[in-house]
Amino acid sequence: MVKRVVVGAHYGLGGWMVQRVSAAFMALYTLLFVTLLLASGPPSYAAWKSLFAPGWMRFATFLFAASVLAHAWVGMRDIWMDYVKPTGLRLALEAATALLLIGCGAWALQILWRI
Repeated sequence: MVKRVVVGAHYGLGGWMVQRVSAAFMALYTLLFVTLLLASGPPSYAAWKSLFAPGWMRFATFLFAASVLAHAWVGMRDIWMDYVKPTGLRLALEAATALLLIGCGAWALQILWRI
């Protein structure tokens, strides 16, 4: 009989769901983005600006960025948990990863809403 030791760690279902849902949203957004980009005509600054002018497009793009960040968090967290054994170093790397991803999310938000 296998005895499960409870250490406060997650056993993967939540991370698995985040990875799958974020990947599905990123795939759908990519299809939408490519379709709109091809329909907008020749590439120019005006075409690019008009592509992101509607609020729903900026919101969808931010959800895409948030999906990328959540996907990256789960992946990097799993890498740190699997390959970095010293607890202090692992926590420092996870904290640095979280701060970097939060900064990237804030930057994406600033870029999308200053258009």
